[in-house]
Amino acid sequence: MPTRDSAWPQGTPCWVDCSVDDPQAARDFYSRLLGWEILDSPPEAGGYLMAMLGGRPVAGIGPKMGAGPMPSVWTTYLAADDADAVATAVGAAGGTVFVPPMDVMDVGRMSVAADPTGAVFGVWQAKNHKGAGIYNEPGAYCWNELHTGDYATAQEFYRRVFGWNFDEIGDGQNFVYSTFRLPDADVLGGLMDASHVLGETPPYWLTWFQVAGTDESVALATELGGTVLMPVSDTPFGRSAVIRAPQGEVFALIDPTVKTSGAPGQ
Repeated sequence: MPTRDSAWPQGTPCWVDCSVDDPQAARDFYSRLLGWEILDSPPEAGGYLMAMLGGRPVAGIGPKMGAGPMPSVWTTYLAADDADAVATAVGAAGGTVFVPPMDVMDVGRMSVAADPTGAVFGVWQAKNHKGAGIYNEPGAYCWNELHTGDYATAQEFYRRVFGWNFDEIGDGQNFVYSTFRLPDADVLGGLMDASHVLGETPPYWLTWFQVAGTDESVALATELGGTVLMPVSDTPFGRSAVIRAPQGEVFALIDPTVKTSGAPGQ
């Protein structure tokens, strides 16, 4: 069981949470779908719920913040040694800081930003809350993937802000995709040129949750009120599907033990 008890290296996807209109309804959906034990937080946390798996933090669920309308979303947080320094780097690289760095009680310091292509992400500087304590395990997130309409601009932005290196794994035409990593480190996630499929949808970070049996998990998700956006399919990375939860937030499921042969894009 892959676990972690210390802060994640800067630039690593270290946490995910969803913002919804009804956190209690989301609590029921995800606890039944992914087997989470979901704990209440203290009153000063503003209704934020902490999802646990195997006794370790795995994800968060919270109410939407701000007065204006916003969609229900899953947010990927990237680790920072210094959230204020990262916010400065985001602006210098052409991004936008929507929520300036702020302390979250004694658990960490966070901000919310968007890259120049419009994809929103969080930044987390760990204090008492280190981020995900379990990952790459059924019920936990296992992959974070940017879908963008301006592939080259996105790569340059994250290279400048977080020092990512990119390895192209697509065919360069039908499937333009790269994995990203820190120098001399393992792969952390992916970046996809989605310009041909986004349409009116803004660029976004997609959270992938690992499951033991994609077909069964998709059937349960639909039984619980979810909608299948991408039907179950076999890929070289696993048997996967994309789901819209009942409140509208989108996420993906994958069983990495069931794979096809062949290169991506073939």
